Amino acid sequence: MAILQPLIDMAEICYQQGIRHVVISPGSRSAALTLAFARHGGFQAHVCIDERSAGFIALGMAQQIDSPVVLICTSGSAAYNFAPAVSEAFFQQIPLLVLTADRPKEWQHQYDGQTIYQTGIFGPHVKRSFEVSPDYQHPDVQWAINRVVNEAINLSSIAPNGPVHINVPIREPFYPKSDEDFRASTAVRVIKRQEKETVWPQNVWEELLDEWGSAPKILIAVGQGKPDAALNAVLGRITEEWQIPVLGDCIANLSGNEFIRHHDLFMGRQDSENLRPDLLITFGMSFLSKEFKQFIRKNPPRHHWHIGEDAFLADAFQSVTREIPGKAVVFFENLFEKLDYQSFVENSDLGHDTSFCSLWLQNERNAQKSKYEMLQNLSMFSDLTLLDSTFKFTENNIQLHIANSMSVRYANVLATENQWSGVFANRGTSGIDGCVSTAIGAARVNDQPTLLVVGDVAFLYDRNGLLIDNLPPNLKIVVLNNAGGNIFRMIDGPGSLPELETFFETRHSFSAQRTCEDSGIAYFRVSDLSGTEATVKEFLNFNGTALLEGFTDPVENTRAWKELKRSAH
Repeated sequence: MAILQPLIDMAEICYQQGIRHVVISPGSRSAALTLAFARHGGFQAHVCIDERSAGFIALGMAQQIDSPVVLICTSGSAAYNFAPAVSEAFFQQIPLLVLTADRPKEWQHQYDGQTIYQTGIFGPHVKRSFEVSPDYQHPDVQWAINRVVNEAINLSSIAPNGPVHINVPIREPFYPKSDEDFRASTAVRVIKRQEKETVWPQNVWEELLDEWGSAPKILIAVGQGKPDAALNAVLGRITEEWQIPVLGDCIANLSGNEFIRHHDLFMGRQDSENLRPDLLITFGMSFLSKEFKQFIRKNPPRHHWHIGEDAFLADAFQSVTREIPGKAVVFFENLFEKLDYQSFVENSDLGHDTSFCSLWLQNERNAQKSKYEMLQNLSMFSDLTLLDSTFKFTENNIQLHIANSMSVRYANVLATENQWSGVFANRGTSGIDGCVSTAIGAARVNDQPTLLVVGDVAFLYDRNGLLIDNLPPNLKIVVLNNAGGNIFRMIDGPGSLPELETFFETRHSFSAQRTCEDSGIAYFRVSDLSGTEATVKEFLNFNGTALLEGFTDPVENTRAWKELKRSAH
């Protein structure tokens, strides 16, 4: 038996549980963990020297394959650098299995390098944190490690999905001898967990149908979620056959012309009170549109159902009256079936106000028309003109990744007509860190063209993700370089302060060109309207990893964005 046999078995348990990807940041204390997975032969190992980037690369992979990805690092500050990705995975409900090597407890406060408090280091940002004993030769410890690894993997994939942490103290010696047998033992035991079905009792359905019937104006609003063909189909039937408006930001991944997508442009007008629903049904995670959230808070519906598998009561609109646990697609399929049967038996319509849907659709069409007219009249180069050209020439079925701040807000308005295979953004915590690395991780496993739109500050903050070997050739990156955090010029408050440029926008003179040279990425640049379309086409058609950097004026960006918002009001 190897000295650290339970760690070798740990890799085998992960493999038998269906895990196939492991992201490793090199280190010494983690050597046994690294070798257990690297020598196993069944895993695709991805090496990233920066733990912060590594965490987001793993997140991007798990986001795509909807299965846990293993993260490994050495002891000490290395573990802390996983924290931004772990917190994003927690709030975005993405499964990760985080394995942090540690030094035995007796070495804390003994001036021993890379020895910190790692027990529960991620706090409440993991579904659970485990720690195993370093006394690997004891039979009870071997049994406990086997059980803990099974439990951690199963827990990461129980709805709501999320990261689970195992802290692994390791005593020396932890490097194997040349003649050491590095194979899983016969004691490996895999424990599967059966997923439970959600069933709503008849009396609950009766209450729901009564509330539905008493609400003339009904609105369905969809938060962040992955593409789901079955869910999209049933929502499409509801809005087409029953004339009930369905609203969603770009990250809701609704596909079809029947849905409301430009609400961020027309919400908040003086006459928008007529858009207030009697019954609001929400599901999914975060909503991008601040205008929509504020509108519902000011105009709360009589009934608000929220559907989801959250462990917490999510009430972002401050109006929830009923929490419905379960999968949205199952709920809406059941709802449609019951209401359709009720309508057939009673030989009548559902009794709600269909003019409410017409009002929403008219606002949608007006906002869309205003947007087109405004974009056609832009005569100065800006973030808007660059992205408008990029999305215009982007082919269908490309996966879109969007960084936070202005990038995701631009895309929410401009990327509405494209047939994306999926739209993804780190809206769990909505931070700028990790946007590049997440897209890299996604492109490594999704086997499809992938486009990332990112601001200059977010790009510079996360360019260590580009240090990995074999960057995915299916990845294209658009960097909006307006020499700082342009969003602070757009929002109320900092835009009028004399400290704006120094302490909020953090103005700079850096570009992505040298990063591209270091990473072997094809580099394209544009700084004015002339030649923009030709450069965009060349960039999109390039065979391999490529980056297009647009140099824009923050003052012109602010003017164009505010004009776009005004044009729809």
